[in-house]
Amino acid sequence: MVTFVNKLTVNGDVAEFWRIKESLTEFMERQPGYRSSSVLRSVGKPNVFIEMAEWDDAESHQRAVRSDDFQARVRGLGALASVEPGLYEVVGGAPSDV
Repeated sequence: MVTFVNKLTVNGDVAEFWRIKESLTEFMERQPGYRSSSVLRSVGKPNVFIEMAEWDDAESHQRAVRSDDFQARVRGLGALASVEPGLYEVVGGAPSDV
């Protein structure tokens, strides 16, 4: 299992951001390998959000984001928010390379 973590800082219209975000979530929920997702909003910076989504594996997530349907839905998000995405996996204790 992997977790997709994305920090989104909204610099544009928040309502339009949510419209695009909901469309993306609706699409992702139907993709093979998708498990669940949640969104956190910063208490001190209400224009900053953290999106987290669990996937069976990185390949499933990558297939979804490379699809034409995803690309069509995500268009316009860059004008509204800066994004800092990444895939993470759970580790037990300290990572072995520390």
